[in-house]
Amino acid sequence: MNERGNAVLPVVVGAVVIGGLALAGWIFTRPQAEVMQGEVVATEVSVSSKVPGRVAQVVVREGDSVKEGDPIAVLTSPEIDAKLEQAMAAKSAAEAEKSKADTGARKEQIREARNNWERARTGAELAATSFGRVDRLHADGVVPAQRRDEAEAAMKSARSVEDAARAGYEMALAGARVEDKAAAAALVRRASGAVAEVRAAADETTLRAPAGGEVARKNVEPGEIAPAGFPVVTLVDVADSWVVFQVREDRLEGFKMGAPLRGKVPALGGREIDLKVTLVASQGEFATWRSTKAQGGFDLRTFEVRARPPSPVEGLRPGMTVILSSRR
Repeated sequence: MNERGNAVLPVVVGAVVIGGLALAGWIFTRPQAEVMQGEVVATEVSVSSKVPGRVAQVVVREGDSVKEGDPIAVLTSPEIDAKLEQAMAAKSAAEAEKSKADTGARKEQIREARNNWERARTGAELAATSFGRVDRLHADGVVPAQRRDEAEAAMKSARSVEDAARAGYEMALAGARVEDKAAAAALVRRASGAVAEVRAAADETTLRAPAGGEVARKNVEPGEIAPAGFPVVTLVDVADSWVVFQVREDRLEGFKMGAPLRGKVPALGGREIDLKVTLVASQGEFATWRSTKAQGGFDLRTFEVRARPPSPVEGLRPGMTVILSSRR
């Protein structure tokens, strides 16, 4: 009995060892479940100014929630203030010119023009009377023709002076010409446009949130210079978030547009969320393309796959990891 047991024992041990090795080989050689990892991304909005200036105040802190139109920061710009004063002065001058053109001559100027006309008219009447007398005397042969011609010339000159004085009086009554009034009005409009332009630039020194969101980054501090277009504060819309997966092209099956996905979020206690593919875009190519056909293979490109949840997920934040659990 002992001899038989001693003979069977090595066989049993050998079978167990062989079975263990086979099991270990199967475990290590069987296809492993592929784990695909993505990252949560959200819409970011940069709050910047159209004009340069020195940062006077940043009224928000990182992590604050803001609504559209809320003040973000205040800039100071002495150059804009000076330009506004210049534009206001130019507008005042243009308005004064327009008022002068619309109102016409002053009462004193009109009265002076009328007196000049009346004086010229009296002179013309006197010259006409003198010519009549000289003309009769010339007809009687008392005065020579030279004297008559001189009297006639004086009469005509006096009438010309009267006509000129009368025209001056009528011009003073009528005021500026229509063209002059139109030109003055155009100057006022141009000056008003300049003022509006500078005021618009001045309004840009108060930065406001273009959309609601959360303050993700504050890029400047009070006292620093903020160039035009520089992002003073970056906002992130946590509600508008999606998941980005980097997928090799031979694994794109199941990532078609509109395909439903399901992912697990470790930061939310392993909570599973539903997703829907909204974008499949190839990544940039290498600067130098290398053919691998000679080795019997080929280059594989990576695609960016974006998937959005059908509705906002509470607690989901940018930077969180999402592990793809199923592709349906």
